[in-house]
Amino acid sequence: MDLRLLRYFVAVVDERHFGRAAARLRMTQPPLSRAIQQLERDLGVVLLLRSVAGVEPTAAGNTLYAEARTLLDQAERARALVRAAAGPATLTVGILADGAGETGDRLAAAFRRRHPEVSIRFREADFTDPTTGLRAGLADVALTRSPFDETGLSVRVLRSDPVGIVLRHGDPLAGRTSLRLADVADRTWFQLPDGTDPLWREYWHGTVPVGERPAGPVVRTVAECQQAVLWNGATGIAPRGHALPAGLVWVPLADMPPSPLVVAWVTGQDNPLIRSFAKTAVVVSGKSR
Repeated sequence: MDLRLLRYFVAVVDERHFGRAAARLRMTQPPLSRAIQQLERDLGVVLLLRSVAGVEPTAAGNTLYAEARTLLDQAERARALVRAAAGPATLTVGILADGAGETGDRLAAAFRRRHPEVSIRFREADFTDPTTGLRAGLADVALTRSPFDETGLSVRVLRSDPVGIVLRHGDPLAGRTSLRLADVADRTWFQLPDGTDPLWREYWHGTVPVGERPAGPVVRTVAECQQAVLWNGATGIAPRGHALPAGLVWVPLADMPPSPLVVAWVTGQDNPLIRSFAKTAVVVSGKSR
């Protein structure tokens, strides 16, 4: 027997009114009425007597009400026992290298308030996988940056950050208030490894197809990018807000599209905990702007 229909039926009997029951269930009245009619058809009996004043259960309805309450209580007890046997709920959050602080402490505080019992694990991925292991099942939800291939994924933008060129102090362009991609077109850029998501790779190569820019050292993390600039004089781009070591400066790029910070998860695997994390991230991000 469908527990959802039983839950609807119990609410209607408790409230003695379809409208009040629908409000309690956070649904509209027509689908609730159809659900009760379906339950009556399935059982082959009349469960409720309808009138202008409301509804009253028949003898069959009273019998079902008592049994339904027992079944729903047993289902809830079974759910609690299963959760207890599995131990505390855990959510694995994938992040990019050096990106744990991208959303600040507001998301952590807001999610802890809603789910104090949930244990959060972090999986740090390098730049070869901007989805941080979602497709491989290594992460439940990701805090990352787009663009990347979104096939099979649900993605919500949290904010978009300006992008700039990272240069060494003393570079002839380091004192400029802004630059354009043409100003650094002939510079050696650090490269992302072969096999990296093509959309992601092209974006961080300054929206220029791979092979059409002077190639610098291959990098996989933020730290490697910074050291490639500091030690080798390579050129690269970074979103605003990344902490830079001494000796490096960040100059805004006027014609570079911004870098979206996103929350992502595998479509179809969005359990209530993943949906809650994503919703909290979107709400917190909106408040922090």
